[in-house]
Amino acid sequence: MLITKHDVLEARLSQTGTGIEMKKKKSVKRAWTSSDVRELKSLAKKKVGVARISKALKRTIGATAVKAHILGVSLDTRG
Repeated sequence: MLITKHDVLEARLSQTGTGIEMKKKKSVKRAWTSSDVRELKSLAKKKVGVARISKALKRTIGATAVKAHILGVSLDTRG
């Protein structure tokens, strides 16, 4: 198993002091609201890029890209 810097920072000593427990992040799934979809379409028209769109929507790049694909919205930033 490959351990990253992030894993090391998230590692905590167990209460007994006998080992290391890894703290797992919980994923929170939020439904897409109509205002989220409107904002996604609006930002996609401005061709700002998937990273900025996902940051504005407070969603992952993957979730944003998948939703755009489902809606048939292009996230292409070219001309």
